[in-house]
Amino acid sequence: MSERIENISASDLTVVNYFSRISGKLDVQLEISGNDIVIEGSDGLARLRARNCIEAIIELSKEDEIDILLVDYLIYLAQIGKIEEFMAMGDDVFYTTPHGRPVKAKTLGQRFYVDSLRRSELVICAGPAGTGKTFLGVAMAVKAYRNKEVSRIILTRPAIEAGERLGFLPGDIEEKVNPYMRPIYDALQALLGDELFERLYEKGIIEVSPLAFMRGRNLDDCFVLLDEAQNTTIEQMKMFLTRLGLNCRACVCGDFTQIDLPRGTESGLRDAMKVLEGIEGVSLVTLSGSDIVRNSLVSRIVAAYDKRDKEKRYE
Repeated sequence: MSERIENISASDLTVVNYFSRISGKLDVQLEISGNDIVIEGSDGLARLRARNCIEAIIELSKEDEIDILLVDYLIYLAQIGKIEEFMAMGDDVFYTTPHGRPVKAKTLGQRFYVDSLRRSELVICAGPAGTGKTFLGVAMAVKAYRNKEVSRIILTRPAIEAGERLGFLPGDIEEKVNPYMRPIYDALQALLGDELFERLYEKGIIEVSPLAFMRGRNLDDCFVLLDEAQNTTIEQMKMFLTRLGLNCRACVCGDFTQIDLPRGTESGLRDAMKVLEGIEGVSLVTLSGSDIVRNSLVSRIVAAYDKRDKEKRYE
């Protein structure tokens, strides 16, 4: 059996480049007939999934470049019946870098994450490497500052290497902290440009410091982001969360697969997601391997480790 997507324009035919990938993963056959795309297959659900996937690719290609990572993600969404939800959430660019690079959520999980950052005072996000947790969080902090919603940006993370033992590193406190904060510096420089970042950093408008330095402070009129939160203890997490002050928005993010705490120490991130579930003003977001937007190899690496870990649990 077959069905058609009719009146395809020449500009929409970039979708043909991905026919073999769509056919192989959705178990259909695709071909061009005049100005139509013909979808053939014995399974009506498979044909519907292919149609939804092709129509989504055509729609998104009108506003942005389509690459294989996006195509694979759309195929995945079609397979789980979430592609219409993804398209309905919109594809808005919420920030543009000085070099003209648009910043936007690229997956369904990321769109939920960004929406949560817009509407909640505190967002706690857990997910594997490559899902954009830190970059999107920093981008929303920069956007809030540039829209004059807050007057400061505070970015922190536990400087942990078998504990917060910064004293063993050479140099003053800034030189000790820099290696731990490099990913955040990179994000800020990409979002603001080197010159503006340096100026805001020198004025103290942007502050980057280890989590230990948050104790005893009141964080007012700022956007604060706690990165690598899986490496906080329960006590550290509680200390951080009770620092949040007036007109303060906070983002806490981490990856449960990269916990460096001593054996037997429970992660403050895991504990917070249990304790704060259902609390007004708090959004909990969990990203998965399907939200990884780096090299597709990262998705396969994460999936392989997840498989190994599940097999260990059942041994």
